[in-house]
Amino acid sequence: MVQAPIRSEILYPDSDGKPMAENTLQYRWIVRLVTNLKHLLREQVAFVAGDLLWYPVQVKTPPAPAQAPDAMVAFGRPPGDRGSYKQWEEDNIAPQVVFEILSPSNTMKEMVAKQMFYEKYGVLEMYFYDPETYDFWGYTRETTEEGFILVSPLHLPWTSPLLQIRFELFEDGLSLFYPDGESFKEPGEFILEREQARLERDQARLEREQAREREEQTQQKLERAMAKLQELGIDPNTLS
Repeated sequence: MVQAPIRSEILYPDSDGKPMAENTLQYRWIVRLVTNLKHLLREQVAFVAGDLLWYPVQVKTPPAPAQAPDAMVAFGRPPGDRGSYKQWEEDNIAPQVVFEILSPSNTMKEMVAKQMFYEKYGVLEMYFYDPETYDFWGYTRETTEEGFILVSPLHLPWTSPLLQIRFELFEDGLSLFYPDGESFKEPGEFILEREQARLERDQARLEREQAREREEQTQQKLERAMAKLQELGIDPNTLS
């Protein structure tokens, strides 16, 4: 009897049944990371996602090894919608950078397991942050063949080799900065900036239209004056 193949959705489900975040602080950090990373890499070929299951290898029977980083970046892969990140469908490109935002229920044993997973399957940079205690650490390596270098608070401020963003720890917690020194924004700030840019474009268009109308009105007045002179038998060209 030939056994029927296991369906893909059973081998590689799009959800692990866990919530994206356990509290609003963790959720806000995840959304902030994903929003700013997408903005940072908007002109590059890079896939950015939050809480998306990553399957590094194909299997014949479940469970398939998988992790869902709170935020991840895969350079060389185009943006777009995905139910999960199946690496064999992505030119076998592993996410190079991952972020984990800790919640109160996360244990160090769980974080060590994540670190081992990311190391095994080719991540080049991984960063961990607890927004309640301000604990921060990371690991980075140049290639998948090299070992990881610990990034501790003693190394801060720290600049990501791949992303070129800066990590800095202050009294009120971790802050991230773009390569130009601008700090990461809250998602709502992007909306306000787009609205401000739209208003400025509308104002500039209105000013151009008003200037064109004034020019047309001036031209019409000139044409009426010329016509009046001609009615009076006066040659406009003789006027100085």
